[in-house]
Amino acid sequence: MSQLESLMKEHFVEYASYFILDRAIPELRDGLKPVQRRIMHTLFKMNDGRFHKVANVIGDTMKLHPHGDASIGDALVVLANKEYFIERQGNFGNLLTGHSAAAPRYIECRLTELALETMFHPALTEFVPSYDGRNEEPVVLPTKLPVVLMTGAEGIAVGMATKILPHNLPEIWKAQIAILKKKKFTLFPDFQQGGLMDVSAYEDGAGKIDLRAKIESRDRKTVVIREIPFGTTTEGLIASIESAVQKGRVKISSIDDFTTDKVEVELSIARGSDAKEVIPQLYAYTDCSVSVSSNLNVIDQRKPVQLTVSAIAKVLTAGLKDELTRELEYDREQLVDRKHWLTLEQIFVEKRVYKDIENKKTSEAVRKAVWDGMKKHKRLFVRPMIEEDVARLLEVRIRRISAYDIERNRKEIDEIDKKIKGIGQKLKNMVKTTVDYLEGMIGKYGDQYPRRTKITEIKAVDKRAVARQNLRLSYDKKSSFFGTEVRGDQFKLTVSEFEHVLGIARDGTYRVMSAPEKVLFTGPMIYAERFDPDEGVEFTVVYRDNKKMAFAKKIKIEKFIRNREYRLIKEKGGRVDLLLSPDQMGSVHMDFVPAKRQRLKQADFDLATLEMTSPTARGARMAPKPVGRVKLISAGDSPSPRAGRASKKAAKKAGAKSGGRKSGGSSGAQGDLF
Repeated sequence: MSQLESLMKEHFVEYASYFILDRAIPELRDGLKPVQRRIMHTLFKMNDGRFHKVANVIGDTMKLHPHGDASIGDALVVLANKEYFIERQGNFGNLLTGHSAAAPRYIECRLTELALETMFHPALTEFVPSYDGRNEEPVVLPTKLPVVLMTGAEGIAVGMATKILPHNLPEIWKAQIAILKKKKFTLFPDFQQGGLMDVSAYEDGAGKIDLRAKIESRDRKTVVIREIPFGTTTEGLIASIESAVQKGRVKISSIDDFTTDKVEVELSIARGSDAKEVIPQLYAYTDCSVSVSSNLNVIDQRKPVQLTVSAIAKVLTAGLKDELTRELEYDREQLVDRKHWLTLEQIFVEKRVYKDIENKKTSEAVRKAVWDGMKKHKRLFVRPMIEEDVARLLEVRIRRISAYDIERNRKEIDEIDKKIKGIGQKLKNMVKTTVDYLEGMIGKYGDQYPRRTKITEIKAVDKRAVARQNLRLSYDKKSSFFGTEVRGDQFKLTVSEFEHVLGIARDGTYRVMSAPEKVLFTGPMIYAERFDPDEGVEFTVVYRDNKKMAFAKKIKIEKFIRNREYRLIKEKGGRVDLLLSPDQMGSVHMDFVPAKRQRLKQADFDLATLEMTSPTARGARMAPKPVGRVKLISAGDSPSPRAGRASKKAAKKAGAKSGGRKSGGSSGAQGDLF
């Protein structure tokens, strides 16, 4: 068993490492995943200035990529739609609508000018054998662009994921200049879809951003969506709007999508609402407003690391400086080689060294004659001569010697000296050289990549404030069900999905609910009203327990667990006789249950003597004997405006029986007074 565990662990680690390093997570230096790097390298090898069928590009890339044509095609389309490296011809899909690309045999592509200028340098590229050993592929491309920040990346590996949001290229270049000049800088995402963005919680790439669609009000009854948030499409956005309409959250009568290369989704507002009311609801209940989190995991030195945006920008700036240094040193070496050869050729012709080989009969003698003849002038050499130089001199044709132009040769050497001197000056101050390069790139390409997403402050929409009261509740006395799916004629309420409802039954059970679909009350409902959890609600409760002993208590319902059943009466079998609001204080008249030799048959209790207690407390005993009937005989104020008709009738009836005195109704619904 231990051997099997060891084997499984070893294989799992290898698989996880391969998946993280060679498939899902981008490389920090060139910002590409392996399949993207192979596509770019293949396009560079195929580059002849003309468009190539994507199917052909996929076929050539398969020589380097071991995972099939589908993954290559999908990755190529995604990379092309970034609009930086691959120029498209044909239907590559639509980022705005979510439509997929045409088949690879119908679409064409080639490298952009930006990619050709900044992404490749074969002489400075490290190559390794491909998976089958028949070809070579680059370890990383020697790019001079901040690819990982400008394109963004998303991938899921074993136990690891990355989500790097794309940033604006000219802004990254400006940030790199600030880094070189040791100044402060900030970088924020930018998306092709445009939209509005709040970056207050971005935290240098370690947090999140809030995104919103750009919505315009054409008139009171029409709104138009012009830009959509990153990560959404018009199809998904419309689906979310339709869902909100079906749930009654937004009043929209029709949706028309006129999107092509620009977003245009027209919403017609239903009767009874207007644009001012609907736009906040769209932000509250649909994909017109989304949050996107950032998780910057990249591969650096064959290891996954988690960095911030500013840290990545600094690493890439240092990498750009090193890359420019390598290119300058390579160019200088090429110039020195050219000058070396021109100098040897000049000596070979001007000093008539070629004459020394006219009488030589063997190749060895010829080579020795050249060596000896050139050594006499070694003080003029740029660097020591080698065997390859001798072989090259022997390949100079007689026609070239006879047509040799000494002045042109000297002029070319002078130009090379100037270039070498210029490169030397650049190498002495690489900070200035790198800044000049970045400023040149901004001047050349900056206008092609304007910021599309507007940075602004987005205030969260209070869903409670914009919620429509679209849920209709009622109570069916026969079935004792209460909710939106009940068709009853009592306790009819219209609430929003965020409002709470307090329901109390005659047996003393109560619940605080969020607009239930269908809930059963064990006893007849005597109260149902909207409930504000922040304020709570006060009642005076008069009830009799299962032994008909009468109690009264003043309570405030404020603490609760939603949809949980609570009890105002501890013992089962009791009933609530009166449920009074604070403005209905008065006296309660009680008739005792008849008994033999009973002298005291009735009593009164003043409710003003009650003190506030817990809803679950027993309360004050109103009489020492079982009570057969309870009646409110006086009240300080008139009944609440919310009192139902039945409660008012009961109060009127109670007042008539007590000699015409006023009797208060309950604070909320019919059946509160019995």
